[in-house]
Amino acid sequence: MLPEWDTPKRILVVLAHPDDPEFFCGATIGYLASKGHEIHYALLTRGDKGASDRSITPQALMACREKEQRAAANVLGVKSVAFLDYPDGYLEVNLQTRKDVVRLIRQYRPDVLIGCDPLNIFSMGGTRINHPDHRAAGWIVMDAAFPAAGNPFYYTDLQDEEGLEPHTPQEVWLSISPQPNMVFDATAWFDLKLRALHEHQSQIGDPELFDQRMRQRYAPGGTPEQPRYEENFKRLLLT
Repeated sequence: MLPEWDTPKRILVVLAHPDDPEFFCGATIGYLASKGHEIHYALLTRGDKGASDRSITPQALMACREKEQRAAANVLGVKSVAFLDYPDGYLEVNLQTRKDVVRLIRQYRPDVLIGCDPLNIFSMGGTRINHPDHRAAGWIVMDAAFPAAGNPFYYTDLQDEEGLEPHTPQEVWLSISPQPNMVFDATAWFDLKLRALHEHQSQIGDPELFDQRMRQRYAPGGTPEQPRYEENFKRLLLT
């Protein structure tokens, strides 16, 4: 179960590509927004390689996917969407990408930071390779969250030149984890998740066929007669 808080929380979602928030945890995001929590997205790339049609330029694809992401976030009640403009497919775990996410954490000062689990190497029940950007994004978020974001001796120029004081999130949630310790029953919010995913038209193809595929991804115990869906996380407590 997700934690129940007495006061609204600020939540920052940092993932690799447009559509990752909706695919990985769209039902959870919609639920949290409905409870009055303030949610912000930061995407490390604009998804400039998310197509195989050579007739579309990377610049046109980026513009399309940014528009789609903003529309999907609006469906879920997300307050803002930012892009860091790293090239799709080339995301690296290094000191610069860590610094950029530390900057985000110090700017937004979230109570909860949501990323993805870098240990999720294989997807689709172990039959597919998880995108390397997903794995890199997970490491970057974890390395930024602790200890760098909250330690005044890391990236001191962020304090001296940009006025960004250290900040440590209370919690980090790593989505699509192979070793989850927190599971959200997404069944009641699955239709909202699909509505948000429909905004990513460049990625999903025919919406009806897409919905059929998605609705077959039952959680344990789910059946066609009584479908059940879950979104899972590795929840890490930092404070």
